[in-house]
Amino acid sequence: MTPPPPPPPPPPPLGRARRRDGPSFDPALDDHALARARDALAQGRWTDVRDLLATTGDDWDRRGHRLVVLAEGPASAAWAEEWKLAEPDSADAAALLACATVFRAVRGQESPDAARGACRAAARMAPADPTPWLGLLILARRTGTDEERLQVFDQVRGRHPEHHHAHHLMTACLAERQQGHGDDPFHEVYDFASWAAEQAPADSPLAVLPVVAHAERYRVLALAGAEPRDPARSAHWTTRRARQAMKAAFDWWLEWEGEDHPRNKVDLNFLAHAKVHEGRMAEAAALFHRIGRHASHVPWAYPDRDPRKAFRTARRAALGSV
Repeated sequence: MTPPPPPPPPPPPLGRARRRDGPSFDPALDDHALARARDALAQGRWTDVRDLLATTGDDWDRRGHRLVVLAEGPASAAWAEEWKLAEPDSADAAALLACATVFRAVRGQESPDAARGACRAAARMAPADPTPWLGLLILARRTGTDEERLQVFDQVRGRHPEHHHAHHLMTACLAERQQGHGDDPFHEVYDFASWAAEQAPADSPLAVLPVVAHAERYRVLALAGAEPRDPARSAHWTTRRARQAMKAAFDWWLEWEGEDHPRNKVDLNFLAHAKVHEGRMAEAAALFHRIGRHASHVPWAYPDRDPRKAFRTARRAALGSV
């Protein structure tokens, strides 16, 4: 008698499919080559990082994005040090070590002076590269003075006037000044963002910076108790000035989109966040389609929320409106 066939395997857990479709919150965003190199570096294969940075060249925004993501790993400083010992003349190894030392200092595992020294050493090896100065700006945001932040930002901008990450960092720093008891439409962060957007070429993603300024200012005000901690209950995005900034940024996206920029998904997250809280759900839905799985922690975490829950709630509300 022929035995009965074995039963079919059970279906995969429902949660697994949902996780595949859910937001990833990977700082590498949609840069798959970066994600692979980061995984290799975590296993000590720094040669993969060397090859990645060699192909990146002087695309300064992409280089900065890749080095920051690579440097955030807990073992990145150790492997960067090994790379630098093997290739002491490598400016890429020095830049990775500098950025990794910055993150160690931010986590309290290294002294800020050591991080500053590593960044300045990397800057001497590649004078045209703004990335070591970007590392100093990341550090200055946590440990520096207003004057130091401005000086370092000027060094970045002198090497790459449209540096995306540096402008976002400077916007966050300026938003934290003059907390006050309510929003001031003439606050310097709005002036800075408008100035940067106007100075940039027409196709520059810095056109979205005024939206970033509104989100960063909301974060500060909400933490100070001057705005509701639930952004859905705040009128911060519905003032005349805010609506003008949102419309200009959305119109820029419709015309230019900027999909080839390495931090494009960061801008889309800020813009979708603003459109949801402005109540423009159809426009937000278009942005969520472009974002896909590439959610970013900021601004969905503002002021102190669970970014995954906030992103999913906003996405459901937007996509359910169309």
